[in-house]
Amino acid sequence: MLRAGDLLVLTGPLGAGKTTFTRGLAESLGVRGPVQSPTFVIARTHPSLVGGPALVHVDAYRLGAAAELDDLDLDLERSVVVVEWGRGMADSLVDQWWDVEIERPVGADESLADEDLDADAPRVVTVRRVGA
Repeated sequence: MLRAGDLLVLTGPLGAGKTTFTRGLAESLGVRGPVQSPTFVIARTHPSLVGGPALVHVDAYRLGAAAELDDLDLDLERSVVVVEWGRGMADSLVDQWWDVEIERPVGADESLADEDLDADAPRVVTVRRVGA
């Protein structure tokens, strides 16, 4: 149901499944892969293989402010854009977006050991429309 111009902001702790969610989205959009975390390149564009919109996958974790996200000059009008760690930045880009929060199980101290980050455990996903 997503179309060009849609922005999704993914929020969740390390290992929650933000990139895994984006891989599933990429498959359903029919874009060129593979989809990997854009942590070090900040943004990757995956062109459509089926005549639909491209998928732009952004990792805003290392960005300091919304202005830095805006400086990436993302193709917001002709692509579906997914921004991991982008909560608090999207309102400077568009009037409306999808806020997707992914929660994963945590231990008593609110953390998981490194070997448990990819554990096959249920996630709780909350999706809401934000903006005008």
